[in-house]
Amino acid sequence: MLPERMAGCLLAGAVGDALGAPIEFLSIQGIRQRYGPAGLTSYAPAYGRTGGAITDDTQMTLFTLEGLLLAGPEGDQVEAVRQAYLRWLETQGGPPAEPAGRLLGIADLHSLRAPGNTCLSALRATVAGGPTGTVADPINDSKGCGGVMRAAPAGFVSGDLRRAFALGSEIAALTHGHPSGYLPAGVLAAVVSQVLYADASLPDALEAAAAELSRWPKHEETTAALAAGIALATAGRPTPELLESLGGGWTGEEALAIAVCAALAGDDLRDALLLAVNHSGDADSTGALCGNLLGAVAGTAAIPAQWLADLEMRDVMQDLAADAARTFSW
Repeated sequence: MLPERMAGCLLAGAVGDALGAPIEFLSIQGIRQRYGPAGLTSYAPAYGRTGGAITDDTQMTLFTLEGLLLAGPEGDQVEAVRQAYLRWLETQGGPPAEPAGRLLGIADLHSLRAPGNTCLSALRATVAGGPTGTVADPINDSKGCGGVMRAAPAGFVSGDLRRAFALGSEIAALTHGHPSGYLPAGVLAAVVSQVLYADASLPDALEAAAAELSRWPKHEETTAALAAGIALATAGRPTPELLESLGGGWTGEEALAIAVCAALAGDDLRDALLLAVNHSGDADSTGALCGNLLGAVAGTAAIPAQWLADLEMRDVMQDLAADAARTFSW
């Protein structure tokens, strides 16, 4: 059912984010030294919680969805998401934004969880009267993963693959102007859209999204990274060292490739998420993206019960997913 899979996309993404939170800046050697030869195997303390703490990845994903909900099916969705990001910026110590929705009023969201410098600087420049980033008029040349990490809800809006791809790309381009910063977000949104609305398998949805990606200018780097992630997964479950051949996940195309590889190679959602976070790189972002993909496929039932029970902001995510299912039943 659509509500269950939308909720799965949000919640599993947040679980992957929370798994990666305590190890985001550790090497695989450091992870093994701290947690044992198998690496991280469950939640660990982060941001003052014993486990299940979300980071800026999930914070911004929630504000993305709230913006889309406030715009509705026919409103200016990109502008509504931009305004939502300015409200997120306020929660990070930025200037007051126009109040809307309910996320701004949730005290627990007013917490710094390693927010990305590119997101902060681009949004601050917008507040100061600078340009608003678009695909056609880039705000900068950043290809950091901060564009793709928050884009999954763009796939909730429509079953039209091209519309979902364009929306994901434009939302990412608000802060990330390099094609490898916004095109991975288009891929993610298109895959989520196809899984939710066309009931596509993950491999089929990836194939459709890759075909759409090939139509966009300067797609080659993202196309190559996506193909490399899929190819690595076909060889079997990779070791962390092999996974790192795809990069560290700090850039958009690398984060997408690692998440896709883990999602395809893992035995189940739990196994895939642990694969996605146990590497020397941006563990919370790759975990979040892997969770978005598999949560959309399998729904909340695939998430280990204890991980779900301990997840920060779980009720908020469930409420937003229910609102999305009512608003965007394509």
